[in-house]
Amino acid sequence: MTLSPVFRSQHAVQLLEEHGVWARLEGDVEAQAEAVRIVQADLRTLIAEQFLTEAPLVPSAAEVMTPDGLRFLQEYFFLILFRSIFASVGVPEARLKLYAELNFCIKGTITAADNIFDDQAKTLLPFAPNTGARFMSILQLMSFERLLRRVLERGRVKEILNRAECDAIQRELLDRMALIGRLEGSEEGGVKEIPRPEAMLENVHRIRGGDLFALAFAAPSVLEGGLSEKLCAAEYAVAQLGTAFQIVDDLTDFEVDVGRRSNNLLVSQIHHHGSKEEKETLVRLWADGEVSEGLVEALFLNSAGSVLDMAYSEARAAFTGLVDLGYWFDPSLAEQVVHAIVGLDGVLRMESLTIGG
Repeated sequence: MTLSPVFRSQHAVQLLEEHGVWARLEGDVEAQAEAVRIVQADLRTLIAEQFLTEAPLVPSAAEVMTPDGLRFLQEYFFLILFRSIFASVGVPEARLKLYAELNFCIKGTITAADNIFDDQAKTLLPFAPNTGARFMSILQLMSFERLLRRVLERGRVKEILNRAECDAIQRELLDRMALIGRLEGSEEGGVKEIPRPEAMLENVHRIRGGDLFALAFAAPSVLEGGLSEKLCAAEYAVAQLGTAFQIVDDLTDFEVDVGRRSNNLLVSQIHHHGSKEEKETLVRLWADGEVSEGLVEALFLNSAGSVLDMAYSEARAAFTGLVDLGYWFDPSLAEQVVHAIVGLDGVLRMESLTIGG
């Protein structure tokens, strides 16, 4: 499982540059960078300096294609995209700024939760190094909860929203996060059944991936009453993109999910539609909980290709839906976005699957 999406493929980044995507997003890149700077500055008013280190460089839009700029772009691509979508449907500038800061806090909260589920120690805040991965994740969770409240309070002081709306946004976020978390919690100790791919897509991936991406719409759903119809359509499209992300995550996390006996779309595809050899191999793997390196590429390539096609379908539908709202992103680039939606360890597998397919 990966609840904190990134945009990792260098090839996809370069291809999208050739199609003018980064030029179109330049203002949104700078706005999201400024939001990160503001929230990181807030942190220094909430915790003693002894727990902090120097914040990493947050690049300007002009520095996007430098090494530091690329790292920022890859980490924050989806937040940048969400801001661009909000602007395209008519959200005013003051609330765009608020949402950019809030969505950074949401991303940080989800990253910290993801760390705890996956025993990792990734942080989006400039904390001093510490050997305790769980401690760092808990510290990040507590910090982002306070930072999010600071962002809302700043918006209230600027009369962008009122106290009741602050409370409503926090309630909406908690409800949405709890829905995703309940699904994650249901898999602790492993699942007992393997649903069919169609059922898993609807009942797992549209929550774990779709509702995850739709967290960006929690605050707008409270504040943008006049844009509700457009925002609902945009949220649906973004949720489809999140579903595509989760499908790809299943391809890259196959070994981990088999070891934990978690819901995984490739497991489902093999279990219900795979060849005789694939099914027999999966039975052994499911019993042992161990998958040798390279097995997906060597034996499960056909089933993996079918799963990848599902991700393509969701991503194309997402960008087509956005185009219907007047958004500019070319749906023909959807497959490149799918190739790029991978975790830290997924780039090579995606390259193998796309070349093999």
